[in-house]
Amino acid sequence: MSVRSLPLLFLNLGGEMLYILDQRLRAQNIPADKARKDEWTEVDRKRVMNDIITTMFNKKFLEELFKPQELYSRKALRAIYDRLAHCSIMRLNQASMDKLYDLMTMAFKYQVLLCPRPKDVLLVTFNHLDSIKDFIRDSPAIMNQVDETFRQVIEVYGCLSAGEFHLIRQTLLIFFQDMHIRVSIFLKDKIQNSNGRFVLPISGPVPWGTEVPGLIRMFNDKGEEVKRVEFKHGGQYVRAQSEGSFDLYGDRVLTLGTNIYSVSRPVETHVSGASKNSALNTKESTAPNSLAKEELNFLARLMGGMEINKNSGPEPGFRLNLFTTDEEEEHAALTRPEELSYQVINIQAAQDQQRNEELSRIMGEFEVHDQPQQSTSKGDDLLAMMDEL
Repeated sequence: MSVRSLPLLFLNLGGEMLYILDQRLRAQNIPADKARKDEWTEVDRKRVMNDIITTMFNKKFLEELFKPQELYSRKALRAIYDRLAHCSIMRLNQASMDKLYDLMTMAFKYQVLLCPRPKDVLLVTFNHLDSIKDFIRDSPAIMNQVDETFRQVIEVYGCLSAGEFHLIRQTLLIFFQDMHIRVSIFLKDKIQNSNGRFVLPISGPVPWGTEVPGLIRMFNDKGEEVKRVEFKHGGQYVRAQSEGSFDLYGDRVLTLGTNIYSVSRPVETHVSGASKNSALNTKESTAPNSLAKEELNFLARLMGGMEINKNSGPEPGFRLNLFTTDEEEEHAALTRPEELSYQVINIQAAQDQQRNEELSRIMGEFEVHDQPQQSTSKGDDLLAMMDEL
């Protein structure tokens, strides 16, 4: 397992989340002079995007994120995106948040699968960062935050070997293993089968620095070529024309990681039968385990770095629906398998939680308005911790 996979996973999933939210906010946007109090305007859309990007690229948050560490469970990471999606005036109910996370994960899984070389996952990340910068062109301060993260990614990953990138890609694929959720865009474009598995192409450019398949060369013990044998590979491959830029600015060449929602069209997700069975077989245990404390401490450190500016005075939140109608949203919430839902995050801390100085320091910064009479568990509720930030 690579200890350098977490930042790439977070940034790419975050980029996909911003693509989806921007598309849905634009679809539900109406002119400000015609909007009611509970409806979106263009000003609201920009504010939501700016708030999420500001929080996502918070300096302290990213300092914790870039520390070498193994990936944590899907539920632990999902808690971060729940917190991130609700750091603005936007509100998503459980069904819409489930759908948002499904779209994010399946899109990035497809991109990792199709990377010509393991190192190209870095180009996918740069495509996401380039697109995020397009969202905040008129906000120089936020742009500087993204550029600083860009430079940090280049510094950390620019010197890694091909073998280290191979391990990163393998770690990411293990994280996405057994996730086979059907997405309407992928089904319509015939890049996903009805069982939720992706179709790998047998055409297009080969990885940079390699040759088109179809020729076997044989050499003698002196390194001299002595024979050539051609074979039919069954595909339509071409040689890659250029590698793609790994600099702050440049042509990435690779299109994986760009915004597939730039053209508005409905997006639906469906859990395939195979995925339901897989979820039953791989259901996470709610019993304490050896990684429970580490996951809690990890989340506490990350959440402790999420500094969100709260405006004074009450302000109503706008609800965003990722479904076409409220009825579809309610139906999705009722029909989603319990094993794939994230209504409850069970992360239990070990008995020595109170002795953890870092966690105690972070929790001490929270402002407690109502002190409970007696705590029934030494493992504090993570969702309550996030609400207090």
